[in-house]
Amino acid sequence: MTTPKGFLLVTMDPPPALEDEFNDWYDTEHLPDRAAIPGFESARRFVCVNGWPKYLAFYDLTEIGVLESPVYRATAWGKFSPWTKRVLPNVRGQYRGSGNQIYPGNKGTSPGMSRLVLVRLSNVPDAEGPAIVQAFRDCYEGRKETIQVRVFRSDYDNQIDYIGMIETRVPFADFPPDPDRFGPSADRIDIVNEYSPYWVRGRLAGVFADK
Repeated sequence: MTTPKGFLLVTMDPPPALEDEFNDWYDTEHLPDRAAIPGFESARRFVCVNGWPKYLAFYDLTEIGVLESPVYRATAWGKFSPWTKRVLPNVRGQYRGSGNQIYPGNKGTSPGMSRLVLVRLSNVPDAEGPAIVQAFRDCYEGRKETIQVRVFRSDYDNQIDYIGMIETRVPFADFPPDPDRFGPSADRIDIVNEYSPYWVRGRLAGVFADK
């Protein structure tokens, strides 16, 4: 049996006074450090265009055990850099999800998309998992906007969450999911956000001149 891909997902929202430094930290230190860890297959940032928190970072992992590797542990938790320790206590909307991709199980993040729809269901009994996967498929698969649908099971800090991520070619006119498709699990939906891929900030050619 093929081992499913793992994932790591983090949301954060810095206060306005910290936003420039927050993005500098993410762009120049944190994301490159994570991307260099063996087993991290992708490292992408997204900015929220409908919902909250404002920023999302997502990492495809070869398998969830990567987060237990010596290389990862050397840069995580108590081994955070001084810059990380200065930034993290000041941001809001922090959520960390990690676990396995349960549908389809082995797909990576698409290199090109215009939008990413993220739907989270919190504190889910695993017995509801198969119906939740089917609900995401019923809501989004087969639509001309959809590139792919992936569903993740996060088992972190004694809480099981199910997360649907839908990548699109163009924005949906009606991106929220139909709650009727989720049956009794609909009451567990607590995040429905729409994100755009984040672009690293920089000078516009011909507009700003370096002195």
